[in-house]
Amino acid sequence: MSEWWRGSVTYQVYPRSFQDSDDDGIGDLAGITRRLPYLADLGIEAVWLSPVFKSPMADMGYDISDYTDIDPLFGTLNDFDALLDTAHDLGLKVIIDQVISHSSDQHPFFAQSRASRDGDKSDWYVWADALPDGSPPNNWLSVFGGSAWEWDSRRRQYYLHNFLPSQPDLNFHSPQVQDWALSVLKFWLDRGVDGFRLDTVNYYFHDQALRSNGPLAQRDNRPPVNPYELQDHEYSKSRPENLGWLERMRALLDQYGDRTMVGEVGDAPHRNVQIMADYTRPGRLHMAYSFDMLGPEFTAAHFRSKIEGFFNGAPDGWPMWAFSNHDVIRHATRWAEIGPQTTVAKLAAAMLLSFEGSICLYQGEELGQTETDIEFEELTDPPGIRFWPDYKGRDGCRTPMVWDAGPQGGFTAGLPWLPVKAPQLAQNVAGQTGRVGSVLEFYRKMIAWRRANPALVTGRTQFLDLPEPILGFTRAEGLACVFNLSSTPVKLMVEGQITPDAPQQSADLVGGVLTLGACGFAFLTGADGTPPKCRIAAASVT
Repeated sequence: MSEWWRGSVTYQVYPRSFQDSDDDGIGDLAGITRRLPYLADLGIEAVWLSPVFKSPMADMGYDISDYTDIDPLFGTLNDFDALLDTAHDLGLKVIIDQVISHSSDQHPFFAQSRASRDGDKSDWYVWADALPDGSPPNNWLSVFGGSAWEWDSRRRQYYLHNFLPSQPDLNFHSPQVQDWALSVLKFWLDRGVDGFRLDTVNYYFHDQALRSNGPLAQRDNRPPVNPYELQDHEYSKSRPENLGWLERMRALLDQYGDRTMVGEVGDAPHRNVQIMADYTRPGRLHMAYSFDMLGPEFTAAHFRSKIEGFFNGAPDGWPMWAFSNHDVIRHATRWAEIGPQTTVAKLAAAMLLSFEGSICLYQGEELGQTETDIEFEELTDPPGIRFWPDYKGRDGCRTPMVWDAGPQGGFTAGLPWLPVKAPQLAQNVAGQTGRVGSVLEFYRKMIAWRRANPALVTGRTQFLDLPEPILGFTRAEGLACVFNLSSTPVKLMVEGQITPDAPQQSADLVGGVLTLGACGFAFLTGADGTPPKCRIAAASVT
């Protein structure tokens, strides 16, 4: 079996917001199929589709009521097959979301489970009696706010929901639940998908003794917006039984050849690296999708610590790095204070696409797209509505893809489900295609350069000891990657030369002195035909 996924570049499509084909204001599978040539031209290897299954859409598709059919909002199974065939014809892999840690409360299984304590599906969800005073069985909290337990009057018990009350958790301690989940994966593998992005991969199992979680040490004395962040979720997720389940899933995928699994791993910083290491050991996940670079931190020490931390802790594992996704503020906005939007976007792309591991891009980031400012009355996201205005939810990063400067950005001829606003409209595909210096053309060049250089795809990383704000490392045979993570120019003494065909920004090498301007970066190799070695001798901030 090949390992096409190792070092690959995946592009996340949020189907509701990519392209609408029937003018109902919601993106769909036919619209995605229409735009697949654009993705192929971008140079990526795989497309990750966020959920398109039947759903009441309480959490925009992450609450599934039928795991083996397409929601009519997005089309039909025939539309999915057409998308898959077109993608494969273009040389693209297709990875689909699998949200099997929980279902919708509209799923027939939950209706059967809540109907009786001794029925066929009675133990398919996590049920528990109330404490003598009527309160929930423990202190577990929901990611979306409030208790993780919801009282059900039919069973006279509480059921567990790590997210919305309408998203009850499946009970993976039940062998029947595991067998059913494998049948879901098999359905889509038989249909030809190239792999799965496993949502909340560390939430499958809970502590059967229902022990309460302890507190999590805080970095400051100010309470967080969401009290979920006050707990160390030792017992409500990331349980050791999960490892055997990952091995069962991997054994199924190994029967199908060149398929892959990437798991979304999110936990407290003090255990996150260890979980990623455990989950990507041989015979488990192919890759772990990391949250470590989806926050506000933008320092050389931060990026170095996450990459070194992973490979030191998981020498046999493999990460997938991302700067943006459908759950966080877009990185062009998070890091806007570093410098001008275009230069920061290119710096971020050059960094991410130089990291050891596989890479995941989020739709629109190749345009330098920024977060949309959403008003309260425009919100659809449940946690945004609950925690407004201190947390505005995830809608700001989910607004429609902007294809041109026309009405609704070419996304739809109808009224879009989320607004297309002027700041985002200015960063559109048509306006950047073929334009020298555009963020889009830079992404194309950087992705192509990565794919053409094995050192960047699978080469090992050796970090250079440089002061802030300089991030530097070598890959494989000595290709040096150097980045100025600030708007202040820096100078470095180097031995080597700027690689002639490599992307660069605000970089000048004269007499062994490399000057990197604001958000500047360069890729360096050996000089005069010598083996590709580069040594950073000294650095100073000017």
